[in-house]
Amino acid sequence: MRTLTSTIILATLVAGLSVPSVGQSAPQPFPVKPDAMSIAELEKAGDLARAQKDYEHAITYFQTALQKDKKNAVLYNKLGLSCLKQGNLAEARGNFEKAAKRNSKYADALNNVGAVFYLQKNYGSAARYFKKALALDESRPAFHVNLGATWFSQNKVDRAMAEYDRAIQLDPEALNQNGGSGIAAQISNPEERARYDYMLAKIYARMGNTEQCLRCLKKAKEGGYKNIANVYKDEEFSHLWQDSRLSEIAPQPAAK
Repeated sequence: MRTLTSTIILATLVAGLSVPSVGQSAPQPFPVKPDAMSIAELEKAGDLARAQKDYEHAITYFQTALQKDKKNAVLYNKLGLSCLKQGNLAEARGNFEKAAKRNSKYADALNNVGAVFYLQKNYGSAARYFKKALALDESRPAFHVNLGATWFSQNKVDRAMAEYDRAIQLDPEALNQNGGSGIAAQISNPEERARYDYMLAKIYARMGNTEQCLRCLKKAKEGGYKNIANVYKDEEFSHLWQDSRLSEIAPQPAAK
């Protein structure tokens, strides 16, 4: 099975609890036997191990904590995140589902179940869970991005655009590679990547963000988007038709 890093193109997939950025280091022996630690100590140690990308130890800490507190939805979610980072999708989904079962209002856990279905290319189930997460918290850009990615994977471009549009309204950096708000579509070939960039250009054009619009159009052209000349047909770009920067990307059609 492919690992998470081989399947995600832009940013982080799941909505998890943030951990401090720590340089990766080789796993070290447990300084204290996990069984001797309190739940709070185990959770803290698991967070630190996850930040260090030591997912094996993180899993042990979270599992031990759950032996002491079997109803803790947050711990199940963190355990799921660690399993996901190891590429164990079945274990990850099981833990996310346990988190959602123990707290039916836990939007992050529902989103994360959807994320696993998305990675498994079960887009119908993924969309269902992303919509459940959004029903609980519509203000989360990541949830909109994830649902948009799912629609895009099913070639439902108009629905995808609506979700990406809303995500950008909530967070202008939601679709940027370095933004921490969510993911973009899982795109397997350059042609789809170029089509995706053209779609983003439309969204930025509608928002009046000319610089980002032109940047995405340039990426679409460089990616070999076959219908780049449509910028002079699609009304979203009408305010750019006389802009010389647009003509550098796509020459204006000859006057008839």
